[in-house]
Amino acid sequence: MPIPNMPPNRPNKKGQFKFSMYWMYALVLLFIAGVYYLDDNSITQDVSYSDFERYVEQDHGITKIIVYTDKKEAEGFLTDSLASALFHTRQYTPGQGIVAKVLTDIPSADKLSSKIDEWQKSGAFTGEVKYEKSGQFGSLLWTFGPILLMIFFWIYIMKRMSGGGGAGGGGGVFSVGKSKAMLFDKDNAVKVTFKDVAGLSEAKTEIEEIVEFLKNPKRYTDLGGKIPKGALLVGPPGTGKTLLAKAVAGEANVPFFSMSGSDFVEMFVGVGASRVRDLFRQAKEKAPCIVFIDEIDAVGRARGRNPNMGSNDERENTLNQLLTEMDGFGSNSGVIILAATNRADILDKALLRAGRFDRQIYVDLPDLNDRVAIFNVHLRNIKIDDTLDVELLARQTPGFSGAEIANVCNEAALIAARNNRSSVGKDDFSAAVDRIIGGLEKRSKITTDEEKRAIAVHEAGHATVSWHLRYANPLIKVTIVPRGKALGAAWYLPEERQITPSQALLDEMCSTLGGRAAEELFLGHISTGAANDLERVTKQAYAMVVYYGMSDKLPNLCYYDSSGQDYGFSKPYSDERARIIDEEVSRIIAEQYERAKSILLEHAQGHSDLADTLIAREVIFTEDVERIFGKRPWTSRTDEIFASREKEEADSPVEDVEVEETKTEDKKSEDNDEKSGEAVPPPYPGEH
Repeated sequence: MPIPNMPPNRPNKKGQFKFSMYWMYALVLLFIAGVYYLDDNSITQDVSYSDFERYVEQDHGITKIIVYTDKKEAEGFLTDSLASALFHTRQYTPGQGIVAKVLTDIPSADKLSSKIDEWQKSGAFTGEVKYEKSGQFGSLLWTFGPILLMIFFWIYIMKRMSGGGGAGGGGGVFSVGKSKAMLFDKDNAVKVTFKDVAGLSEAKTEIEEIVEFLKNPKRYTDLGGKIPKGALLVGPPGTGKTLLAKAVAGEANVPFFSMSGSDFVEMFVGVGASRVRDLFRQAKEKAPCIVFIDEIDAVGRARGRNPNMGSNDERENTLNQLLTEMDGFGSNSGVIILAATNRADILDKALLRAGRFDRQIYVDLPDLNDRVAIFNVHLRNIKIDDTLDVELLARQTPGFSGAEIANVCNEAALIAARNNRSSVGKDDFSAAVDRIIGGLEKRSKITTDEEKRAIAVHEAGHATVSWHLRYANPLIKVTIVPRGKALGAAWYLPEERQITPSQALLDEMCSTLGGRAAEELFLGHISTGAANDLERVTKQAYAMVVYYGMSDKLPNLCYYDSSGQDYGFSKPYSDERARIIDEEVSRIIAEQYERAKSILLEHAQGHSDLADTLIAREVIFTEDVERIFGKRPWTSRTDEIFASREKEEADSPVEDVEVEETKTEDKKSEDNDEKSGEAVPPPYPGEH
């Protein structure tokens, strides 16, 4: 009768001999101990034969002599008095049980025997004499010991090279071609689910369909549908591509293999292709399953882009094998490939075709509503107070990825704990955002009164000009406290747009030049503090002329190469066209600079009050600017979005409202932006 709950396939093998490499370690240790510690209670000193005779005849210090006939050596045991004279007190002290000896080379055993007879007749030596051969074991040990050690070392190396004798074990040389993928199944399941992924509603919809196919394939196959072979997650760093893959692993309830693209790369030729074959072999055995390859651009870079002096490229061989396994002559039924990268532009076209990666899922930076949902997810384990406005916090972090939002929440908790607060409030999150964007405050940096006033005039110039421009970003905070590399900084609330009109770009450039214009008007000189402003303005002006076609002399022209092939070493326009581009860029910047100066002259008194407030308090907020200039006459588009969102929530039934922590609306407002700001192409042709 079988015993219940008995683990299967575990036969009892008592008494079976099994070699262990630890035995070799023990033998080596015993050998060393035998060599160095076998005679640890004796000390020996080599002396000349004449000194040996003197110790016997004059000092009478030898009590026993052993003659080694096969080695022509003699060993004499010393008296305490002679041993004390020959050895240091740290080596020999009478009465401690240490035997002191001297060793000398003799002409021959017969001559020494005659000499010993003379010493005995004269009374110089009365001790014991022995004639024997040297220890055979010690001689053999010294002769064959190194050879034995080499043999044991060779066995050890071969055992490690063979990976411990089993397939894939030990990671040795012979198992280097084995896949390094981590397997997640029901025994070590991932705990992340789609509830832990806030936002990304469109991406989750496509991913959930793959998971649903694995859970209920008959629902699709009855209609003739086929499971997608692969899905490629593309997006900026920190947007949640790997988190989505973890959620798939936690939701699918099928075996999930996870590895990085760099795991295929190895210094040995053919290892990458071998690991690809082994990975798909394991996946086929556990089908249906999902294989996730993170950072696939490490192995999927376009072939032939950078030939290595015509030699065999191991990475290309690995990519070829990956292409064959994903959609080749064989069949991979039931194996779905998920991959993630933030460099889809450099991937090989054969890798992106349908049949390998049927879907490309773009995981973009979170928009306004998504940031609110992400903040709610990360705030679940943080003790917050009533002063925190999550929606305002989301508005203050445009362009932040999910990873950066998590960093903001963690940094705010650390700041609150550092200040011994019982909960995390609005000020802690504001300080966390400031620290992440601008760096740590450097109040110890020495600035003179003249420099402090110059910084205040500069920052007040930005605030004044932006406040009086329709499309400029609303001001949140201005500070003249050094932070990071900046001596002063201003925080704005950018409006998130899908498309940007030309007037918005001009207003932004004018606001950026407000600091330099204020220096020239109210200080009478300019400084190096506007270097970053001038860099941004120059790049934006070049983008308007070269990429957006927003120039009067060069309308409707774009020299931006979106294919990523670049233009090589030649420009896509003539030298005459380059001169016109430079003239147009200079004209646009000059016009906006004069425009900023005119706004500052019109509101000179308000600018002066703002600069004085900055010098006195070092930090000013929106309320201070409203007190000086009054409210802005233009309503922020972001405010309109939140107003419409609040109206929709107020009109909707209470029972239809989902939990705020994991809420992601299926139907979003058309006015809601998908990301912060517009993706501006690089400022110069060929720069990516």
